[in-house]
Amino acid sequence: MKLYKLSLVIHQPSDATEDRYMAEVPALPGCRAWGDTPTEVMENLQSVAAGFIASYRDRGDPLPAEVEAMSMEANDIEVPSEFTVAV
Repeated sequence: MKLYKLSLVIHQPSDATEDRYMAEVPALPGCRAWGDTPTEVMENLQSVAAGFIASYRDRGDPLPAEVEAMSMEANDIEVPSEFTVAV
């Protein structure tokens, strides 16, 4: 299994985002998700991004170079020493 470290942009709620948070992965054109909270939009985006990457693989298409460059094998993972919790 590969893991992908993807850059993202989160947009604050506005008329343009249907008054919800919207997050997107610029390296995967069209990969966007919406949510009522920052946590929800991140959970949704993780699911959508996984679907995008799986779709590339299923079709046999190469991933964008920027995405492939940020991939790592699951056994290469360092255990983090900190994390962020939103309450």
